[in-house]
Amino acid sequence: MKIKSTQVAVSNSEAEQIIIGHFQNKKDNDQINQLSVEIQSQFASRIKNEDFTGKAGQLLNLYADNGQIITVVGLGENDKLTATALYETTRKVVKNIASTRVNSVTNYLSAVEAKNLDAELTIKLVTLASAHAEYRYEDTKSFKKDSKHKIKNMEVAVNDIQTDAFKQAKAMASGVKVARHLGNNPPNICNPAYIASYATKIAEKHKDCEITVLNHKQMKKMGMGALLAVGQGSANKPKMVVLKYNGGNKEDAPIALVGKGITFDTGGISLKPGANMDEMKYDMCGAATVIGGFVSAVELGLPINLLTFVPAVENMPDGKSYRPGDVITSYSGKTIEVLNTDAEGRMILCDTLTYAQEFKPSVILDFATLTGACIVALGHQASAVMTKTEGLAEDLKQAGLQTHDRVWELPLWDEYQKQLDTSFADMQNIGGFPAGTITAGCFLSRFTDGQKWAHVDIAGTAWNNKKEGATGRPVAMLVQYLINESQK
Repeated sequence: MKIKSTQVAVSNSEAEQIIIGHFQNKKDNDQINQLSVEIQSQFASRIKNEDFTGKAGQLLNLYADNGQIITVVGLGENDKLTATALYETTRKVVKNIASTRVNSVTNYLSAVEAKNLDAELTIKLVTLASAHAEYRYEDTKSFKKDSKHKIKNMEVAVNDIQTDAFKQAKAMASGVKVARHLGNNPPNICNPAYIASYATKIAEKHKDCEITVLNHKQMKKMGMGALLAVGQGSANKPKMVVLKYNGGNKEDAPIALVGKGITFDTGGISLKPGANMDEMKYDMCGAATVIGGFVSAVELGLPINLLTFVPAVENMPDGKSYRPGDVITSYSGKTIEVLNTDAEGRMILCDTLTYAQEFKPSVILDFATLTGACIVALGHQASAVMTKTEGLAEDLKQAGLQTHDRVWELPLWDEYQKQLDTSFADMQNIGGFPAGTITAGCFLSRFTDGQKWAHVDIAGTAWNNKKEGATGRPVAMLVQYLINESQK
């Protein structure tokens, strides 16, 4: 589906179907009043008979003589319309239309003037929800990709103050689609080599991009012991992918993004239970997030320098696998006692964080489906952010509010660090049951001393169920952060 903006009035839209919002108990509608007498009469009749009141979730289809369908969407009371409600309403309506034979749609939900939503957030919500609804995973299905109908063209109504926000949202939608594609592909396809190949194609498409891919032999020579330990039981050898975008001044320090790329996680020797293990293909959604964010930043042509690091590794049980009790030397030289091989994400991230600092970035953000404890703490509503850098969590929270892709800060107090103490190495790789998300962040903080850095745990937000799969979160938040940084 192609998404573009339009400033065409409702009365001049040539789309096969038009979507209009209506607040509860309003007797008329400014956009309906711009349409034909026949449409106005249909609408007035349904309002009078109380067949349609504008209650949240209600749908009313009106039919013009030329075959055009006008879908009026109930939004509930104006002062009670939330960002979540507008997003979900848009998604459901567009998904319903996508199942019909309609080829072109103009969406005027972006013109809604709600008391608690500003115009820029409204356009982002409607654009992202429309793109999200139309997406279908088909890569490994036997039917042809055009065997099911799709909306070919979606126009989103904008006003003058929404123009830049629409451009940003459209680029975010591109990044979200990339993240969902990578997340949803099965692990026998989306392995470390696939991620390296996919990233290479991205770099080759854009003149301001470069890519470096390190293989396991190069990483062994460099001394990336923690990362390689995780992958040593797999036939699919690890890759370190580094995407570079040169959009800023040559002397500008780059922003570094690190994404956990465990393409499948069995837990290794500390084998996971069989139930729902198939969902561990999503353990590379941190990698998908930073690759998607990279694509969005390039599409927007942001005036920044960007480095994206993806340690792509598969965690499998084998005679060569690393074991509980092993002591591993990381790339930083610090030693790690392995108590659980299923705490593998922090092992690959610690080496990558150390490597990223060699490029002298202004800030490092890492994204990872790191802990089930994060879902216990925050559910599926917000990603967790942890940092010791003053103001950085607030910057990420603000970006989340601007896109309704929210994060919430958890503490990294020194008192938690003692849970990583061990007699046999510099640290152990798990901190025990209490505060599992926080102690994972504490582990990573030991490899980022003196560096402006934040860790974002996306275990509860990157995917939600087998039916929908990868959500593409928190790409929108990440891209908004990059936009905000580029404007400083």
